[in-house]
Amino acid sequence: MDKEYYLKYINRTHMLGRVCSAVTVILLVGAPFLMGLVVGAVPDLGAVARGFLSVGLVWTVSSVVEFLVYTPMLGSGGSYLAFITGNLINMKIPCAINAKDIVDAKTGTAENEIISTLSIATSSLVTIIVLAFGVLLLIPLQPILQSETLQPAFSNVVPALFGAMAYKYYRQNLRLSLVPLLLMSLLFIFVPSLTGSTSFMIIPSGGITILLAWLVWRKEHGKDNA
Repeated sequence: MDKEYYLKYINRTHMLGRVCSAVTVILLVGAPFLMGLVVGAVPDLGAVARGFLSVGLVWTVSSVVEFLVYTPMLGSGGSYLAFITGNLINMKIPCAINAKDIVDAKTGTAENEIISTLSIATSSLVTIIVLAFGVLLLIPLQPILQSETLQPAFSNVVPALFGAMAYKYYRQNLRLSLVPLLLMSLLFIFVPSLTGSTSFMIIPSGGITILLAWLVWRKEHGKDNA
């Protein structure tokens, strides 16, 4: 009965997720054109196509990589919510990982599906509330937010967040994590232009990590057989 109910839940999640994703895409793409019709300034479709080809192709590859990496981690419900509401790297992914670690949920289980969905939904609601207060208090807090003292803090929020999260996983297997970390760090130091293509660098860094993990597993597996 529990399995049957869970399958119904997954099917309903996919149905609602696909409908909401389609509506979101239509609204995001249609809003600029609708505003153009209202104000009488419809954009040149040829220029739009050329702009998309110059930028969209790059982000298409990045989107596919993020989908392949994040979806197994977030589950179906969490993935739909995260990709619709956005801000995955800064907010949704850390929130989901932290919630999963607190309850010790395993990836691919029903528990992880529920925990991920609840954590991302909560994160989205909190984000909306914070943004609402931010809009209301934007003018009164503007002198403080634009002060030179706080600018370094705003520039290092994401590195500090992911640095703290990464250490938790690095220390579980330092031998496996240090090699790709050092290689990617040296690559970014000597080729600074790659810092703007971090999504692409997930592919080689992930491939190196998978290869090292396989070599370590093969070595240990061979010793066990011996």
